[in-house]
Amino acid sequence: MKSLVPPSISPPFARYAHGVELPPGQRVIRTSGQLGLAADGTIPGDPFDQAQICFGNIAVILASGGMSPSDIFHLSAYVTDRAHMQGYMAARDHFLAATPGDRLPSSTLVIVSGFTRPEFKVEIEVWASAP
Repeated sequence: MKSLVPPSISPPFARYAHGVELPPGQRVIRTSGQLGLAADGTIPGDPFDQAQICFGNIAVILASGGMSPSDIFHLSAYVTDRAHMQGYMAARDHFLAATPGDRLPSSTLVIVSGFTRPEFKVEIEVWASAP
């Protein structure tokens, strides 16, 4: 996997790449959107805590397919308010902290009007790839 960050365009706003190139023959895992719902059924009120749950679930899904966060090539996130972006981005940067700079995923962040339950503030889905 190769991050694409052309020097002729403005650099990314945060820890992500503008594009990603996958080598031929890679396996791909695509997750469903993960919400901040803990295994015990609780939903924390803080967007950072919800994002931590989302990323924890994603890590478990990837591990079940023999992959890790460093294998993510695209990340899509949805938040219900601009005020939730900071918490989400802090959780994302923590989740990707061990990912080398030349393997950072591409990323999309969208502000949406809401999810299936009003308590949810963050939803995250990823695409990952490995040999």
